[in-house]
Amino acid sequence: MSHTLIHNEAESKYEYHIDGHIAYITYNEDQEGHMHLTHTIVPDALAGKGLAKNLLEDVLEEFKKSNKKAVAQCTYVVKYQEKHPELSDRFA
Repeated sequence: MSHTLIHNEAESKYEYHIDGHIAYITYNEDQEGHMHLTHTIVPDALAGKGLAKNLLEDVLEEFKKSNKKAVAQCTYVVKYQEKHPELSDRFA
């Protein structure tokens, strides 16, 4: 399943807009340019489709392109990081 990643800079979010719903990851950028991922939200209407994983992987790819590192602060991202040690270069 492929969706277009939208960077909503005004609200510090990366989003997918799907069927009138918005799945998103919020972030805060620190002075070192690390992106602290604070919340991963997938509306109930979109749950169970792997969107959180796809969204996070798209966000991590964007960070890689811009030489930024993620900092896992929400439970979902922490668990993802633990399950994917091969992606340790994407995290600060």
